[in-house]
Amino acid sequence: MAKQMIADQMDLLSVPTNGQAKTPRNGKATAQSMAAKQREISVSEFFSRNRHLLGFDNPRRALLTGVKEAVDNSLDACEEAGILPEIEVALEQLADDRYLMRVGDNGPGIVKGQIPNIFGKLLYGSKFHRLRMSRGQQGIGISAASMYGQLTTGKATRIISRTGPRRAAHYYEIQIDTTRNKPQIVRDDEVEWEHGKGTQVEIEMEARYQRGRQSVDEYVRQTAVANPHLTLRYTPPGGKTVVYERSTKEMPPEAQEIKPHPYGVELGVLMKMLQGTPHRTLQGFMTTEFSRVSVRVAKEICEKADLRPNSRPKSIAREESDRLFKAINATKLMRPPTDCIAPIGEALLLQSLEQNVDAEFYTSTTRPPAVYRGNPFQIEVAIAYGGAIDTEGSIALMRFANRVPLLYQPSACAITKSLIDTDWRNYKLSQSANALPSGPLVVMVHMASVWVPFTSESKDAVAHYDEITKEIRLALQECGRRVGEHIGRARREAEAVRKKDYIAQYIGHIAGALHEITGDSDRKTRELANNLKGMLERSRS
Repeated sequence: MAKQMIADQMDLLSVPTNGQAKTPRNGKATAQSMAAKQREISVSEFFSRNRHLLGFDNPRRALLTGVKEAVDNSLDACEEAGILPEIEVALEQLADDRYLMRVGDNGPGIVKGQIPNIFGKLLYGSKFHRLRMSRGQQGIGISAASMYGQLTTGKATRIISRTGPRRAAHYYEIQIDTTRNKPQIVRDDEVEWEHGKGTQVEIEMEARYQRGRQSVDEYVRQTAVANPHLTLRYTPPGGKTVVYERSTKEMPPEAQEIKPHPYGVELGVLMKMLQGTPHRTLQGFMTTEFSRVSVRVAKEICEKADLRPNSRPKSIAREESDRLFKAINATKLMRPPTDCIAPIGEALLLQSLEQNVDAEFYTSTTRPPAVYRGNPFQIEVAIAYGGAIDTEGSIALMRFANRVPLLYQPSACAITKSLIDTDWRNYKLSQSANALPSGPLVVMVHMASVWVPFTSESKDAVAHYDEITKEIRLALQECGRRVGEHIGRARREAEAVRKKDYIAQYIGHIAGALHEITGDSDRKTRELANNLKGMLERSRS
């Protein structure tokens, strides 16, 4: 009977001899059948099904995202190599819903062995673990664009790259194996190429080209505004090439890599760092693995945590790590160094805005560096007012993070929220409740940071940290006061002109009345009228 019960249970589970669980006869899943279905999910397979997270949720936005990721890579490469960037963007319509995107640069090029991984593997890059300002952060962007092109057209991404005029130009056609997150090389060859060095990428994708605020045209224009050292040639589908000439030959200051600041490290990360450090003492670990921790500060932290400075980091238990973490946050530390970020600067902001926006008044400000979660950042604001700016509707807002335009998700962005929360009526502009101000105004807000806290992987909106919104608001208020002063001065001058014009209408009548009273000759009456006009003109000047 016992054997029969065991046989019945085995039959219920339907466990075959090869160890793979089959679906039981009653149709219900078991632990064994569910376990047999478990497998590791590739990151590229995940994003291929959730491409909206990366900014490829519709054909129009996909075209913009593809261009953006390629241009970001080109700008980062040129600046890191100390090369004044010259970038060419071309869009070619192949069918109703299919476009070819081509982006080329004059950068340092890419080493042959790295080309397949850069364009054919997600989460592969050199910037994720470096604390320094850069446009790319996660190593997803350009490979995600390649994957989107492959998913929608079945075509491989085409890349040409050369590292020097005496080196060969390498040509690749690459697809992505999304199951394993690995590049598949369709073609690898050496070709003739007219450029001495640089990189060019071509991606064919399902897309839609449309003009407007969230178009490739607008992205290109704003990129030129935020990067005054850039020369950019842009050819829209079926259109003439537009050239945005650089307004300066001065390269941005090179951002330096820094160590993480202790205030930005969480407990779990601290424990991992303790186990992975090559240093033999806790004091050595603290002074070399973090920025702004001197020997004196390290000893103070150890004393507060009731730990010996010469303790071995790898022997520190979880409870001791918790005490160390609390001691770090209870110790007053210097702010992290700010040479890791490279703001545009007030002068270049004004110069770039004047070159691209026709207005009557310009102003800009760069806030002192600040910190959120141990990450240094800096806020810059530039405003153009009046002139040829369209006066209908809300102001034009340009949002930037590390010199990259943010065109989507404005309502979710801390920059937009800070602009709405600022009372622009104090600066003589009209503003409805919970809305952007109205008037002939262009506002440019730039956040420079070693790690911009985006709300999603598509990198379209800045998260709402109190430290960030405070700095944005203070910068907006500073520029707003100057705009208000200009508007007030212009209004006073206009009012004075109106009054003087009103008086000028009656000068003849005044002279005539005096002629009747005094009985002077007509000549003296004319002289009196001319004298009164002269006094009015002198008062105008």
